[in-house]
Amino acid sequence: MLKTVSVLVLDGLAPFEFGVICEVFGIDRSADGVPNFDFKVCGPEAGRPVRMSIGASLTPDHDFSALVGADLVAVPAISGPYPEEALDALRAAAESGSIVLTVCSGAFVAGAAGLLEGRPCTTHWMHADELARLYPTANVDRNVLFVDDGNLITSAGTAAGIDACLHLVRRELGSAATNIIARRMVVPPQRDGGQRQYIDQPIPVRCSEGFAPQLDWILANLDKPHTVATLAERAHMSARTFARRFVDETGTTPMQWVTDQRVLYARRLLEETDLDIDRIADRAGFGTATLLRHHFRRIIGVAPSDYRRSFACDAVAEPA
Repeated sequence: MLKTVSVLVLDGLAPFEFGVICEVFGIDRSADGVPNFDFKVCGPEAGRPVRMSIGASLTPDHDFSALVGADLVAVPAISGPYPEEALDALRAAAESGSIVLTVCSGAFVAGAAGLLEGRPCTTHWMHADELARLYPTANVDRNVLFVDDGNLITSAGTAAGIDACLHLVRRELGSAATNIIARRMVVPPQRDGGQRQYIDQPIPVRCSEGFAPQLDWILANLDKPHTVATLAERAHMSARTFARRFVDETGTTPMQWVTDQRVLYARRLLEETDLDIDRIADRAGFGTATLLRHHFRRIIGVAPSDYRRSFACDAVAEPA
């Protein structure tokens, strides 16, 4: 159970990456049903400001000793060099059982502490080659939003830190808590990426006001059969014009978008209901459980039954 969270801050702290950690773990959302975290900001000395990278200062309330024993130690992006006492504290926290999560170039702090040796990890694509050069035993993956290696989670740049933080909340506290936090942050609980994550809410696209009703109608009628021709006819366009306009508006083809939304809806039904796989396939518009399983595994990366066992909000575990 994730209860205590400590954040390492040093001179050279990047405010956005620090803010991501604060937004996910530092705000009391117990009124919304999310367990409150005991959140501590830890610097070289309690009450002594550290300089951020933007010409401002931040004053931590705790020193490095508060890192050791925390369930989670989060490391935002921080430019080096790193004080040895900070690296010692980070090592001690990891050795005592803390999960270490880094955001963007925070992976370099973990590397300096010796935590990346022989481990899969990632960082911002601009810094991935340098990370691999400095820590040659680390298995740096340049093509993912984040890497979960159990007690070490590393994320790519900026917004990927949100993905990693929400993933950890989902892993430790379940999808219901994750959805609440993400909704308050106005971000998708999960995004598409190398980890085969996908968004929970079906309209994260920035489409024009005139085209949005077309997407709304499709989402309200996922159980119906759709083709480019029928969707174009409803939109009073030729099939060619509709297909071209759809790609311009959403970044993907009409039928791929429909399939993606059906999978997302099926995923939500797996999390929130005890419907069997045949009924979910019918409601989501796949028609057959076989077709649902095919597309679900292709997009999400696991079978529906495995996903339900991991993420069902009420411990639903019907065969799927």
